[in-house]
Amino acid sequence: MYVSYWQLHERPFEHWCDPRFYYAAEAHQAALLKLRYAIENRQGGAVLAGPSGSGKTLLVAMLRAALGPEHTPVVRVVFPQMTAEHLVAYLAGRLSGEAGPAPDAAAVHRSIEQVERSLAAGAERGQHAVVVIEEAHLLDDRRVLEALRLLLNCGPEGRPALTLLLVGQPGILPLLDRMPQLQDRLAIRCLLRPLDEPETGEYVAHRLRTAGAMRPLFQSDALSTLYRLTHGIPRQINRLADLALLVGYAEQGHAITAEQVEAVHGELAPAA
Repeated sequence: MYVSYWQLHERPFEHWCDPRFYYAAEAHQAALLKLRYAIENRQGGAVLAGPSGSGKTLLVAMLRAALGPEHTPVVRVVFPQMTAEHLVAYLAGRLSGEAGPAPDAAAVHRSIEQVERSLAAGAERGQHAVVVIEEAHLLDDRRVLEALRLLLNCGPEGRPALTLLLVGQPGILPLLDRMPQLQDRLAIRCLLRPLDEPETGEYVAHRLRTAGAMRPLFQSDALSTLYRLTHGIPRQINRLADLALLVGYAEQGHAITAEQVEAVHGELAPAA
């Protein structure tokens, strides 16, 4: 609706994981470098933790795009609240490209055998698998965490044939503290922090440029207000900035003001 008014070619603050809109903040770039190191050096596992909306999913998408063809298959688990039996059976099927055994306790050993065969065949081709567990802070079942640890034993001569990447909110960290056997296998730990105030302004400018903006569309005090109200969380910045552009269009303004950002936030914030 507002795209043509602001002389853009698309909406700049969509929530989709489009690599073109990735902003290389310091914390995100450091995490990306560490995670690539863990996978390319065939480490057993790594942890990526950050607040909701901090950009973890987009960072994982950038990581996948940066990996070479030898890092395959990449299996993504988006709903981790399964039993250990279901999770191992699911991973067996995804790693092999075939249907996994029925997910019952008696079939776990068959699932593990299928995983081992798949990983061994991939290793012979020079491949190294990656398993990404998203929303990993929901893994409150010790048996599931133990199953993931045991998967890291599926490799020749004790070397892991896959890298396990646990991605979730900071609540994953105390869970791992209570299970040192798994934590010891995770070579890298990355914690995403929110953007600071200068990064928030640069983030907004980057997304606007990517969407075709030829000039600044937010006044400097509007950017400061945007940072104060969102605490530098990218998803919240996106939501507030998107609606501010809509209000600016409705009011036929030249640039977004701090007052407009405040007004939009007041409409979004829950009543006290």
